[in-house]
Amino acid sequence: MARLRVLGVDPGSVTMGVGVIDFERGAARFVHLESLSLKSAGSFTARLGAIFGLIDDVIALHQPDEFAIEQIFMYRSPESSLKLAQARGAAIAAAVRRGLPVHEYMPAVVKQAVVGTGRADKLQVQHMVKRLLSLQVDPPADGADAAAVALCHCYRRTSLASVLSEAPGAEKTAMQLLAQSRYRRRSR
Repeated sequence: MARLRVLGVDPGSVTMGVGVIDFERGAARFVHLESLSLKSAGSFTARLGAIFGLIDDVIALHQPDEFAIEQIFMYRSPESSLKLAQARGAAIAAAVRRGLPVHEYMPAVVKQAVVGTGRADKLQVQHMVKRLLSLQVDPPADGADAAAVALCHCYRRTSLASVLSEAPGAEKTAMQLLAQSRYRRRSR
């Protein structure tokens, strides 16, 4: 598989994480990682515009092949969930405008892929991102979460690709395996 560059996003309306990684032959390499504070943008609607602009700038600068973002989960507050959904929408719109394929992952799936458990905390995610990307310093929390989303996408994409390339008719088998694994997780 050729090099794949992925932009991962940890969405937020106050702070947003972005992480760009290169993935080739099972190895990930750090390209860009940061937590972006949106407070200085002002009102909530101004922050949505800032999200769109910042993601657009990162795409223009780093030229990713694909875009991965964390899916929304329900907070206790419907207002917080709505704001997060709008922030995600602004980031996704920037990716779509640039023609990138968009992939979405639930937080537990990201944690499972990177840490090994879907219940990992932020410190565990930071630690594993630091190790997997061979970083010298601890990454910022939201940036680490964004890099984890990108890593999750790479791992899932390459594992499915390897299953599909193994034998004729493997596509049907791969889809059956995915469906079975989803069913098992829901049945627990």
